[in-house]
Amino acid sequence: MLKVLFLLCLLILTGCSAAKISEKERQYRIVEISSFYGDWKGTKYVLGGTSKSGIDCSAFMQQLYIERFKVELPRTTEKMVLHGEKVKKREKWEVGDLVFFKIGRKKVRHVGVYVGDNKFLHASTSRGVIISDLNGYWNNHLWMVKKIL
Repeated sequence: MLKVLFLLCLLILTGCSAAKISEKERQYRIVEISSFYGDWKGTKYVLGGTSKSGIDCSAFMQQLYIERFKVELPRTTEKMVLHGEKVKKREKWEVGDLVFFKIGRKKVRHVGVYVGDNKFLHASTSRGVIISDLNGYWNNHLWMVKKIL
C-alpha cells in the first residue's frame, strides 16, 4: 500500500512539473523574443501588413513563431486562437504563450506574445511594435491565453 501511495504521489508531482518549462527553455525563449523585438521595435501597424514597412498583430506573431521557433501559425487571429492549449490560470503562463484580446463593441481580436513579468509584445495599432503591460486596459480586454510552444 505504501509503494502504491508513493508511486501515486510521484506521478502527481511529475505531472505538475511537466506543465512548467525549464529555466534553460525560458531563457532561450526570452533571448529569441527579445532579439526579434529588437529587429522590429517601432515598426508601424498596418492592417494586413506583413513586412517591416508595416505589420499587423497576427502577421507579427506569425513571423516571430516561424523565424525564431520554426512553428507555423495561421495568418489571422481568428484562426490562430484555434491552435494550442488554453491556459486558464495566470500563474501558469509562460514566456512564448500567445495572449488574445477582444476589443470594442465589434469585439475586434488582437494577439501578442507573453514575455513574462505581466508584459506582452505585440503590434499595437497606435504605437507599432511595442511591449505593453497587461494591467489596466489590456487586462480588461483579455480573452484567452494559448500555449503553442
